[in-house]
Amino acid sequence: MQAIRNIGVIGAGAWGTALAKHLAEKGLNIRLWAYEQEVVNAINATHENPIFLSGVTLPRTLVATSSLADAVEGCDGILFVVPSHVARQVLRALVSCLPGPVPLVSATKGIEEETSKLMTQVMDEVLPPSMQPMIMALSGPSFAGELSIGKPTAVCLAGRDEQVVQRFQQAFMTPGFRVYADGDLIGVQLGGALKNVMALAAGVVDGLGLGLNARAALITRGLAEIVRLGVAMGADPRTFYGLSGVGDLVLTCTGTLSRNHTVGVRLGKGEKLDTILGGMQAVAEGVRTAHAALGLARRHSVEMPITQEINAVLFEGKSCRKAVSDLMEREAKPEKGRA
Repeated sequence: MQAIRNIGVIGAGAWGTALAKHLAEKGLNIRLWAYEQEVVNAINATHENPIFLSGVTLPRTLVATSSLADAVEGCDGILFVVPSHVARQVLRALVSCLPGPVPLVSATKGIEEETSKLMTQVMDEVLPPSMQPMIMALSGPSFAGELSIGKPTAVCLAGRDEQVVQRFQQAFMTPGFRVYADGDLIGVQLGGALKNVMALAAGVVDGLGLGLNARAALITRGLAEIVRLGVAMGADPRTFYGLSGVGDLVLTCTGTLSRNHTVGVRLGKGEKLDTILGGMQAVAEGVRTAHAALGLARRHSVEMPITQEINAVLFEGKSCRKAVSDLMEREAKPEKGRA
């Protein structure tokens, strides 16, 4: 099995930078593409990303660039870590720069808002057909800040070709970063995307001061919604009880480093969404994903009441307290039923 040596990382947000740092420290040759020229300049001059991952020293071997062509020149693989709402645009620009068919790992935890397509589905549409067997998805409970300072992290890498997945599993693995292989592209991506929606809802519960009982119930019923939609879309239900499912869900719904949970808390305390998002440098993927997830639920005739209520709060002006009361006052149902 040929070792991976050269990787182009597309996207220098917190997660992209943390992954690039991790791979560079392992000894791989990493070129990190950033949209913002000031990020490129800072990484190359001061070995820090002050906008998205401040306070973390990056390896001197990590080179940043604003050129997609430079980022992927001579690469053995591409790690794609841009926000979901610009993924298609960046992929289109990337196509003309590709050195040939190369494996690509998506680490973007989101769903395209306009089409409700998963990131690998967007990639299937935009990238050359010869690359489709080599498209993978990386997901799991992973705060960028913790990975960047060497705290133990475990994630899941899913793909269609078992041998390709195993090559990149070995490339990413270190004693502090454990990677599990999987073949369920749909399930791994859905878990990573929808947990952000549930984190918004969990944040609302915490912002309203409703207590730990309520938050635990929200997380549990949120998982039930994710599993229902996943099964309807052809995912393996077992995936959602693994790292990319319940693992990431619990982390994002309870961790103080979660941007989506923080947005939910502020909503629960009465702040307006526009005000919250206007003051954030990083992207809270759950806001856009909530709309896309509701589209998927309707397309597949799956009932997702939490997703529906968080959409009403985000986009229809519904009060957080009214959304919670409407959830609590729904008709009685069996726990293992459809909803």
